[in-house]
Amino acid sequence: MKKMILVAVFVIMALFLVSINVGLAQETKPKMRQEIVKLKYISWDQIAGVLYSCASAPNKITFSRELGIISISDYPENVEKILAVIRELDVKPADIQFTIQLVLGSAIGEEKLDETLQNDPVIKELKSLLNYKSFSLLDTSMIRAIDRELSGVTMGKDAELQLELRPKYIKEEKEDLIQVVARLAKKGPLTILTSNFTMKSGEKTVVGVSKMDGGDKGLILIISGKIIR
Repeated sequence: MKKMILVAVFVIMALFLVSINVGLAQETKPKMRQEIVKLKYISWDQIAGVLYSCASAPNKITFSRELGIISISDYPENVEKILAVIRELDVKPADIQFTIQLVLGSAIGEEKLDETLQNDPVIKELKSLLNYKSFSLLDTSMIRAIDRELSGVTMGKDAELQLELRPKYIKEEKEDLIQVVARLAKKGPLTILTSNFTMKSGEKTVVGVSKMDGGDKGLILIISGKIIR
């Protein structure tokens, strides 16, 4: 009889300990956090890969293309990482203003410089680098561009040239940089000049020179760019 009582006591104690352990396991199990975020400026395709890398599993993040809404259900620390990434990437694209000059350089004839170019430091530098006697301003224009989007303008005396720019804004600690892909072409289209360059905001730079008439003349593309706040 005593043995049966002891066995019963042991069974009860074992069940009691099991129930305590189950309860503790349920209490210590991490809680899930849910968040819903609407994208404002960036597309889902641009951000999906990096968000999945922050989640504990791909199915923790869902997206509605119709509504532009991201639904997140994950551990709190993962949700915080995902939200931080969205805050960093989903920002208004930079507005960039470009001023463009088309200058004709010539090695033929007398030395000559347009009055509009007399005090231009870039032209003064070109005079020392290029074997041209004269520099004349063919056309000037402005382009208001959006970060990572293609913008264009028609230029030339007879509107025979098309300039396309695709800028990319790069934020650094001490300065703002603009990475630009530029293409100048004649209607047709016949590409005259292509360039991929990086410039500081507010800087003016010579993008390239396209030789003409056997090299005696050259079409010079000069661009200045500035981030508009």
